[in-house]
Order: sequence, then structure tokens, then C-alpha cells
Amino acid sequence: MSKKIIPALCLALTLAVCSCGEEKPLLSPTDYDLDAETAQTIRGVKIGDGADVFLAAYQDYDILSSISGGDYRFLPTEEIPFDASLTTILPSFFIDGAAIDIDSFCENNGIEKDGLLAFLTEEDYLEHHTVVYQYLVFEWENGVISDIRSESMDYNRDAAYYEAN
Repeated sequence: MSKKIIPALCLALTLAVCSCGEEKPLLSPTDYDLDAETAQTIRGVKIGDGADVFLAAYQDYDILSSISGGDYRFLPTEEIPFDASLTTILPSFFIDGAAIDIDSFCENNGIEKDGLLAFLTEEDYLEHHTVVYQYLVFEWENGVISDIRSESMDYNRDAAYYEAN
């Protein structure tokens, strides 16, 4: 799957996950920083760590999981098969540098969740706001983290590329 397709897929899944009604805490922009030499997260999670370390740092946040390259979906933490070939993602939207709660944002702006991407990529909105979608990607093999990446999409620079169909 192309690197550019993954963010769009995660965005759609983030919108679906956030409709579960359970309020989750929001990650900050610094939560997406990785140490350049060790690829360790600011919360101390690094390559070689297992589910216990990962969950101690991130169990309170929305986690999307893809098992053996399948579709990404939300799984309760106790159902995530960490010993499988797995990818987990922790996504967040940042508007003007602050993380947003999607439910509250949609309600406050009078939009439906399925219209969020169109709203955020409108030229007029982007002229007045910065919109960044960030996500931490954890690759798992045999119960341990084999790779960690921090990726993002800056809609002010790349909105035309990521427009919803």
C-alpha cells in the first residue's frame, strides 16, 4: 500500500473510531516526536518493546490496528493480537497547533463527521488555519515492536493531494 494511501485510510478510520462515543484523551504534538538515534517515543516506547510497555504508554488513546496487512480497525486493547504480524497507529488532527476532539469540532462547526475532510481542505478554511494530521506507526513481529515511525500530512501544503473523492 502506498505511503500516501495510508494517511487517507487512517483519516477515514479515525472518523469512524471517534464515533464510538467513548471520550479518549488527546495526544500532544510532542507525543509524535521520535528520538532520531533510537526511534524512541517521548513516552519511552522503543523498538524491541512488547505490549506491556506500549499499553502502559498508549492504552488510553485511540489505537487502530491492521493484522497481517488487512484493513485498519479499532480493537479494544485486550483484543489486539500483539504476537501477530501487526501494525498499530495512533492518529490525531491538529488545528492551529492544538489537538482536536473530532466530535466536539464537528458539533461546534455544524458539520457531519463524513464532511470533516472536505471542511478541513476547503481553501477558505486553510487560508485562516493550519491543519496537520499526525500519526505514530508501530510495526509488530512476534510480540515486539520492530519499527516505529512518526508521519504527518500538512493539509496547508498538500491538501489538493489528499482531497476526498
